[in-house]
Amino acid sequence: MPNRKIFLKQMALGSVGLFISPSLMSLLQTQNEDDYSVPVELQQELYAAALRIAKSKVRGGPADPAYKKPYTDAAFSSNIFLWDTCFIAAYAKYHQQELPVANALDNFYNLQDADGFISREYTKEGKTMWPKEHPVSINPPLLAFAELELHSQQPNPVRLKKVYPHLRRFYEFLLKHYRMEDHLFFNDALGSGMDNIDRFPRGWQDDGAGIALHNLYPEIFDYKGRNPAWNRQGRGVDISAQMAFFADNLRTIARITGNKKHITEYSTFYNETKEAINRHCWNKADGFYYDLGYGKQITRKHIGMYWMLIAGLVPDKRLDAFLAHLTDPNQFWRKFPVASYPASELEFNPAGGYWLGSNWAPTTYMVIRGLQRCGKNELAGKLAKQYYWCVAQVYKATGTFWENYAPDFIKQGNDSRKDFCGWTAIAPIAIWHEFIKK
Repeated sequence: MPNRKIFLKQMALGSVGLFISPSLMSLLQTQNEDDYSVPVELQQELYAAALRIAKSKVRGGPADPAYKKPYTDAAFSSNIFLWDTCFIAAYAKYHQQELPVANALDNFYNLQDADGFISREYTKEGKTMWPKEHPVSINPPLLAFAELELHSQQPNPVRLKKVYPHLRRFYEFLLKHYRMEDHLFFNDALGSGMDNIDRFPRGWQDDGAGIALHNLYPEIFDYKGRNPAWNRQGRGVDISAQMAFFADNLRTIARITGNKKHITEYSTFYNETKEAINRHCWNKADGFYYDLGYGKQITRKHIGMYWMLIAGLVPDKRLDAFLAHLTDPNQFWRKFPVASYPASELEFNPAGGYWLGSNWAPTTYMVIRGLQRCGKNELAGKLAKQYYWCVAQVYKATGTFWENYAPDFIKQGNDSRKDFCGWTAIAPIAIWHEFIKK
């Protein structure tokens, strides 16, 4: 019997379908791949609606107190968010004149501190929402990825040369403050972007070894429940892989812009990080990567491990075992793939529970692109088409796009904002261009 407290908590969240029998789950997974086709008329409607919503979220301009040029925004709140903006670039790359995403990225460069720090979140006045001495202020470092997304559709080496110094300083800041002696990186639960996934060992109690958080906005956000003192004690597979990915993208930008003196440095760092993750975080018995706590593996699974794919860090001999968890319907590949938290974990919420199961556009797209990078193109296409179909069905039912979706139902997540384009426009725009259109 699952933990009673967890059961009651999830019941309170509306996840009454928590205990789905194996036979029912089998039925949920039996739809034929050929059935995941969306009529052209609906494809066109999805695309037009996503573009319309995204354009309606453009804000900023000369009268704005902090952001003087129009920019494409996630419209999550009045603040701007780093990794939201980076993933907006993944679809706005196809409409750079209508969706000024380059200006959105420039907002972060314009606010960068002299030491290279870029906050994951700034207020409408252009002030950091979180103190830079705590890792809650750091989001997945994807600015170089976003710049290359734009460059892929409208090559612009002049822009890459302009932004490269900002990217380089941010990279150096992260190396200085978050890289540890074992060549892995630590991060924060909320800062990782996966807000309510517990990253610490089960039963952990604050030992005073972490970096204390001074919450600048306690009237807005109570961070106590996310254990802000768990950070330096651990190492994250996701942030470590993201840093290797950052270096890999910087290496590409350095080649394009002629900064050849840095290429060897990026290659060395990339190889050191790859070796460290594969040495410390791979569990041979489970065929999976795990975060670390006090040098020991924390055997909790979450979608963050699959940053290993897009960063190109998984050795060929380990790939099939690692992907077996992704494609397992009892773990990540639920009715609405892929879940951010696998059904094999006690805290999994079939109705979503925010990051305790919900399907999220950024992580699903990350997995798709990762599968492509490691040569699993057929699986990437299968996931893209099923994901697109699921988003289309919820659009048909609700007339809009959502911040996240329930993993075990064809519906929005139980804690999800509507009209979210935002990164969810990845499905009707980016996925359409890359996998659906004929």
